[in-house]
Amino acid sequence: LRTDWLPDTGAPSVHAASLIALKDGAVRAFWFAGSREGAPDVVINTSVFDSQASRWSAPTVVVDRVGAEKGLSRYIAKLGNPVPARMADGRMQLFFVTVSIGGWAGSSISSMISDDEGLTWGRPARLISSPLINLSTLVKSPAMLFVDGRLGLPAYHEWIGRFGEFLRVDANQVIDKRRMSSGRGAIQPVVFSDGPQEANAFFRQTRPSSKPKQIPTSETKDAGQTWAATKDLEIPNPNSALAALTLANGTRLMVLNNIETGRYRLVMVMREPSSPQWRVVQVLEDDASLLNDQHREFSYPYLISTNGEDAHLTYTWNRTKIKHVYFPAAWFKYAASSLKEKEAQ
Repeated sequence: LRTDWLPDTGAPSVHAASLIALKDGAVRAFWFAGSREGAPDVVINTSVFDSQASRWSAPTVVVDRVGAEKGLSRYIAKLGNPVPARMADGRMQLFFVTVSIGGWAGSSISSMISDDEGLTWGRPARLISSPLINLSTLVKSPAMLFVDGRLGLPAYHEWIGRFGEFLRVDANQVIDKRRMSSGRGAIQPVVFSDGPQEANAFFRQTRPSSKPKQIPTSETKDAGQTWAATKDLEIPNPNSALAALTLANGTRLMVLNNIETGRYRLVMVMREPSSPQWRVVQVLEDDASLLNDQHREFSYPYLISTNGEDAHLTYTWNRTKIKHVYFPAAWFKYAASSLKEKEAQ
């Protein structure tokens, strides 16, 4: 494994990094940084990782609160959660959360489009997911590309209820919106596709203390038109986001905090195509031996692959840095063989 850090911008608080593969094989990262989460001085930064030189470029600002206000022609109190996507025509689209009133529950999603791999961006536009009260729609997880060229964007709602939503997006227009979960217990869905019609969603749980601290799930069998709750994935979840990725050979990966409280342990779990079992293949961070007030936070993981065989991971490291871990293809082969050896024993 190779590990490094996203560039330091001097901001005391950084969070919610995301990644996208570029056409030349490099990787572009986005994250937000400021004096604290939700502060007026928060900006969305970007940097490019040169895999040949194993080096990040100098960070630049994609958008700040003032720029978002001018572009959207409306008051913006704060912004965050950048999520990049590749459109069918090859352009890059960046979704991000903006808040005009209240906290994150008062959010809406905006987006910008780049014709040059993220060097410059067009004017931001607000996604209208509801014609009446277009509030409390947030984004955190990677989008999926439909065969018709539209994007399927996993989103979530935090006002009144806490549930997942699946948006079908054409450029800056929401064509359709479907509920992925219900109630107040599941947000920030990540999606595993099983073909053109079937997919499974795994959620960050936000349940009451009396409910299981596990990973809620739902499934669709009609390309996201309807979703039905399924049995929990029996891996602990402490009200924290998870990342998901499917490799070209069908191996599935998730990075998550596999504890019921806190965010001081972060692991990668793997499920091979021939197995129903998720197994821990790498402990990325673990502060379990420290006292409670010394536990650091490791959270908001994000996974991509550049070629279907490797993986790039970013995650928030104690809210002060963003860590980047590269898993080459050979590492996954080794991990799979190690699991088989353990099972044979």
